[in-house]
Amino acid sequence: MVIGVLREIKDGETRVSLTPELVSVLIRAGHTVLVEKNAGLSCGFTDRHYRDAGATILTSAQKIWKMAQMICKVKEPLPVEYKYFEAGKILFTYLHLAGVPLLARSLCKSHVTALGYETVELPDGSLPLLTPMSEVAGRIATQIGAQLLHGMGKQGKGLLLGGVTGTKRGVVTVIGGGTVGIHAAEVAVGLGAETVLMEINPDRCRELRERFMDKCLVMESTTDNLMAWVKKSDLLVGAVLVHADKAPKVITKRMLQQMEPGSVVIDVAIDQGGCIETARATTHKRPTYLKYNVVHYCVPNMPALTPRTSTEALTTATFSYIKKIADLGIDEACKRDRALAKGIQCHDGRVVHPVIARLFKSLAAPGLLSKAA
Repeated sequence: MVIGVLREIKDGETRVSLTPELVSVLIRAGHTVLVEKNAGLSCGFTDRHYRDAGATILTSAQKIWKMAQMICKVKEPLPVEYKYFEAGKILFTYLHLAGVPLLARSLCKSHVTALGYETVELPDGSLPLLTPMSEVAGRIATQIGAQLLHGMGKQGKGLLLGGVTGTKRGVVTVIGGGTVGIHAAEVAVGLGAETVLMEINPDRCRELRERFMDKCLVMESTTDNLMAWVKKSDLLVGAVLVHADKAPKVITKRMLQQMEPGSVVIDVAIDQGGCIETARATTHKRPTYLKYNVVHYCVPNMPALTPRTSTEALTTATFSYIKKIADLGIDEACKRDRALAKGIQCHDGRVVHPVIARLFKSLAAPGLLSKAA
């Protein structure tokens, strides 16, 4: 199979979808890999590294889209790339279609088979290709929040989260007890902050209490608890995930209006529309804005801040699936691997993932909505 590796063009995106080491594995297996010039430069992978691995370096993204049978990316294609979509192509990347309706329509119109890393799902319900980036995003979220509280740009409180002798510790509240939330809370605890982790599922709360013991206060995510702790928080991390669906707006304007000026909110769920009512996507160039005198940070591709770590973590998780598609073809690969099959979001001009189909009913495959119901 001919596999294309593109240079990411989303603002501030530094990751790459395949490392030279993994490219060499594909080459040895008889596949052809086309890599766009400077695709891995931000991660420390030069074109020479890819050439030495056996890849062909091309200067034109258009040529790679044209020649490759499968396109591997990190982030969703941007509108300037939609013109390259063609029937029969396979696209494997993070898609997050719930937040990008135009992309869903373009994929269906062009009959691209699009698989999202975020919906590859194992039998136990875990998401193996979302987990590594969720770990990175959770850790980065708290670190960024701590920096913003220092008062950089004269917007934060001038607060050190862990405090020192004679001062109070800062309060960090994390909403959502999944992978992002756990890692955000772990960093907050490590920084010495008073840390609260809220989760809606009572069984999950019990698991989290066993994990954190007395290092972190774990509470059920009720409206009353949210109101009380958002008001007290110096740093609020929104880490709510609803698999493949839009994130619910659990943090309201009213709650945010009760926060002290200079407090910080980080919405890690912004890829799926955000779980904070006042959140709107920002970029690495302009990462923050003020609303109700609260600093908002809502960058969708936060792991791009650590390109080497993030690329290694991501490609370690995705590579076995990429190679399976290359070796067997998309139909046979998905037939043999049901987890991979759940990654397919668009195929043959229709949305075929049941959760996403509910968001784009006019694009849904025939009978899919009735089956999902």
